[in-house]
Amino acid sequence: MTLLRLVLGGLKPYAIWVLLVVLFQIAGVLAALYLPTLNADIIDDGVAKADVPVIWELGRIMLVISLVNIIALVAANFFAARSAMRVGKDLRQAIFRRVNSFSPRELAEFGTPSLITRSTNDVQQVQMLIFFSLNMLVQAPVTGIGGVILALRVEPGMAWLIAVMVPVMLVAVGLLIARAAPLFKQMQGKIDDINGVLREQITGIRVLRAFVREDRERERYAVVNGELTELNRRIGLLMILINPIIMFILNMSSVLVLLVAAPRIDSGQMEIGSITAFIAYLMQILIAVMMATFMTMMIPRAMVSAERITEVLETETSVHQRTDGIREIEGPIELTFEDVSFTYPGAERPVLQDISFTARAGQTVAIIGGTGAGKTTLINLVPRLMDATEGRVLLNGHDVRDLDARVLWDRVGLVPQRPYLFSGTVATNLRFGNPTADEQELWHALTVAQGRDFVAAMPEQLDSPIAQGGTNVSGGQRQRLCIARALAAKPSLYLFDDSFSALDLTTDARLRAALVPETRDALQLVVAQRVSTITGADLILVLDNGRIVGQGTHVELLESSETYREIVRSQGVEEEVA
Repeated sequence: MTLLRLVLGGLKPYAIWVLLVVLFQIAGVLAALYLPTLNADIIDDGVAKADVPVIWELGRIMLVISLVNIIALVAANFFAARSAMRVGKDLRQAIFRRVNSFSPRELAEFGTPSLITRSTNDVQQVQMLIFFSLNMLVQAPVTGIGGVILALRVEPGMAWLIAVMVPVMLVAVGLLIARAAPLFKQMQGKIDDINGVLREQITGIRVLRAFVREDRERERYAVVNGELTELNRRIGLLMILINPIIMFILNMSSVLVLLVAAPRIDSGQMEIGSITAFIAYLMQILIAVMMATFMTMMIPRAMVSAERITEVLETETSVHQRTDGIREIEGPIELTFEDVSFTYPGAERPVLQDISFTARAGQTVAIIGGTGAGKTTLINLVPRLMDATEGRVLLNGHDVRDLDARVLWDRVGLVPQRPYLFSGTVATNLRFGNPTADEQELWHALTVAQGRDFVAAMPEQLDSPIAQGGTNVSGGQRQRLCIARALAAKPSLYLFDDSFSALDLTTDARLRAALVPETRDALQLVVAQRVSTITGADLILVLDNGRIVGQGTHVELLESSETYREIVRSQGVEEEVA
């Protein structure tokens, strides 16, 4: 039912195209069914009497009918292909829109390799099924039923041959497909596996080379590649048996017809033209059965793909955007956490628990703590990359879940922990949050982010190309471009998630000094690892195991928080050793 619902839903907008496919196929198939009758007439009347004008006349009629058949079937294939491709396009767009609405929770559940396979290979399987289904929707049944009727009209006494050969064809091909169906179901999972390994190796190529692990990874890829190859080989071994079996059955059918008909022709009970027509009709019946069987061969794999696509389309994001959300926030920015807790699905304990604090415009709030303390999770709750499982995150007194998404994101400038740039140019990346920013604004943002010098040194400056992920620039340059992207948007709330880790101390100090006048009227939330960079913060939150174990200024925390003092002492020791 999943596959049927998906196919019918996809074809609904293109119903007129499907109707044209049906009409053209009916015309082509009826023309094809009429040809053997003309052939029998030529043999019986024209050739027997050597009536050349009749032969030429019937030949012209055959030529016209053949042209009609060719044109009709080509047109049917054209509209079937257009319909299938449009459905594929719609499915890919629907998957893309749905995935864009996912929070990190849903993305982690599916995994990137699986989502890529579902939007490409799985959609392609459904496309192919739609294309072949439309081609055989009318062609196979009309050819089969029409062939049976015309064959029985020509020679009713040989109906038993049809009754025997059709089930033989169905059973022979059906057994092969039944053996192949489970293998098709495994194939999509193997494609996910090979995509996952390949993506991991490409993304982590620097780590592989640094640890000289290329040989091991080649072996790992060879394993999953070998598993997919072996599975395809097993399917191929079954599929290559289909053509010989079909040809054997078709040829044996012709032989049986001739064996049965020979005595009757010899005794004058049957004419040669009739036996020729009967063989032609029998071939058309068996070919129709073969086409229908081939289509059923595609159904198991397409069914698996359709279920995988439907799983994505029917998965609701855990971060729901309200269509009637609040569209305006008045006054200076104010952020409040009220007893906020967050638990990942399946986790034994919360990542964040009972987080409460208030921060206002003009303040800098620093968040520090050990690895796994929940710093990034806390930051992600503000722009609703995830939603709190308990408590509320308030922006100017409004729960962020009640805000219109565009209003929220217009106020927020996020620099993520892992800086990411999109393929394009320096300018297109900087304009991500502010499409109308002019070059002067972009250069100003780069100056504040300490990125002006290296961008100016590029051959095309702002128009210099950026590779996907920003792989053609260094980690520090990528980080500064991400900071400049946030600055170009001119938000009132900056979220810096460990955004200065790739910078040396001198560049870090210059950047923070340049940020002061730019963010004077804004609120900054800064996740930091180095205590030396946050000593001037208005409020420092110390996290430990998801709880706030200390909050205050640097001086206050040195007196009141043992956890903070341990962090300071550990970094002080490191600096002394350095």
